[in-house]
Amino acid sequence: MKNIYENEMKLEFVSKSNNEAFARISVAAFAAQLDPTVEELADIKTAVSEAVTNAIVHGYEDKEGTVKILCKLVGNSITIEISDTGKGIENIEMAKRPLYTSKPDLERSGMGFTIMENFMDEMEVQSIVGLGTKVIMKKVIKKDEVEEETITEVLNQISNMK
Repeated sequence: MKNIYENEMKLEFVSKSNNEAFARISVAAFAAQLDPTVEELADIKTAVSEAVTNAIVHGYEDKEGTVKILCKLVGNSITIEISDTGKGIENIEMAKRPLYTSKPDLERSGMGFTIMENFMDEMEVQSIVGLGTKVIMKKVIKKDEVEEETITEVLNQISNMK
């Protein structure tokens, strides 16, 4: 099994839509240390893109602010926190519903949180109206390999007990 490896990265940038690609690529480069598959990396990039876009479009609307990203590697997983100090979300459960959008005039699909939930292993939204929002996502890299290795280790331990 892989040794536990810990590392951390912090990133801050102005809430401009052209910084979304910068954020996505930066997180992907950091996650590359875990040697993810192309599909796992694409999942991470898509989830980060959705979270950053939400912070810019919904958190700050037409105002300028700062988007912060904190990434942590522990073992074979990456945890990504994306936060803003924008307007916050009044009703998180409603905002997480597929196809719900507070900006239908901007032709938003209302699928941001749904995409994040489906592409990551865990996703949590914390928000306080007037103070901002934090999205915390976690992805286990090469989960199938790890589960197989864990099963093999447990079987070996059982056979050694005989």
